[in-house]
Formats: sequence, C-alpha cells, structure tokens
Amino acid sequence: MSIGILGKKLGMSQFFDDQGRAIPVTLIEAGPCRITQLKNDETDGYSAVQIGFGFVREKLINKPFKGHLSKSGKDLLRYLREYRVKDLADFELGTAITVGNFQAGQKVDVSGDSMGRGFAGYQKRHGFSRGPMSHGSKNHRLPGSTGAGTTPGRIYPGKRMAGRYGGKKITTKGLTILKVDSDKNLLVVKGSVPGKPGSLLNISPAKRVGSISTKGGK
Repeated sequence: MSIGILGKKLGMSQFFDDQGRAIPVTLIEAGPCRITQLKNDETDGYSAVQIGFGFVREKLINKPFKGHLSKSGKDLLRYLREYRVKDLADFELGTAITVGNFQAGQKVDVSGDSMGRGFAGYQKRHGFSRGPMSHGSKNHRLPGSTGAGTTPGRIYPGKRMAGRYGGKKITTKGLTILKVDSDKNLLVVKGSVPGKPGSLLNISPAKRVGSISTKGGK
C-alpha cells in the first residue's frame, strides 16, 4: 500500500548498528489504523483513503461521527486522516493498516505539530544576534531598527519579530526506518521527529528519497 499510517511519538533512544555505532532514533507507536472511508471521483470529486487511529470513549464523540465510524467497524477512533490515491482497487473498507506495510531501510516523511514555546523573543525565535553586554549598552536583546520612519511609515507584513513560537505543522522528510516491530506496533526511525512524547504523527512513504529535513515552527 502506498498510503501512510498514524502513530504516537513515544520518545527518543539509541540504536546500535552492526559496527557498534550509536545512532539517535525515535520510537513511534504506529497503528493499528482502520480504513474508515473510501472516497471516489463520482461522490467526492477525488479519490482518497481515509483512516482512523486512537481509541476514544463514546461519550466524547457525537452521533454523526459515531455513525460514520460504524460503517467500517465497532471501535471508536479519535483521529481521522486521508491520503490521495489514484486507484481504490487495492483498498477495502474496514481493513487494518499496520506497521507491517513498512520495512527496515525504507524512507518515510513524518509530519506533526512542533512543540509550542509560547511567546519568544528575537534571539530564540529567529536566531538574531544580541547587542553588547557591557559599556553602558541598553540594547542587549532588543530588535534594533525595524524599518524607515517616514516612508513607508509602517512595518511590512512578514517582518521577523517577537511572537508565538512553535505549535506549527512540521514535516521531516527522508527519514530511514531502522526497525519494524509488528508485535508491539513499533517503528524505530533514525533521527528526530516533530512534537513531544505522546503527540500525533503522520508517517507516509517518502515522496522524494534523500530530501532535506524541514525545521522551524515559527
């Protein structure tokens, strides 16, 4: 299957290869997910596969959402995501999506929300240089000039300034799967992924092998 899988970040650890080198890895509890809907061109205008992940109590969801999930199975799921596909022939409503669809050595793209850091200043948010720390300077962590005063007489949108940092969707691309544990629904991925332990992750086959990781969250 060419679609991805949803999972939960467990944390980071070390993985030792055959040469005894320590490699930083992220442990992800991925799936099992369930195909909850198949969308086609006739009814929805496009072809896609919707999957669900994470159990939720019945009192926490409404009747329309419960009715939607009942078409594919009895378990109530918390998160829904969909993947565009060209052909729906290989997919069936209610089928389980597990880590068995991935293999060691495969490249994947991992998406998630970066850790929120609240209101941050110029140095932390954008990496600005600070001012002098001695000789009577009063410009330690201030922004300095933000533009001309008369013309245009305002600050242009997009100016790098202090503000809310983190809490944005980040995609880290081209990560390598080092180990797949089907018994524990576990993926061991080389490197770091967005979010804090317990956060939701979207793991999908890499669209372009060898791509560069996207960092930030500003």
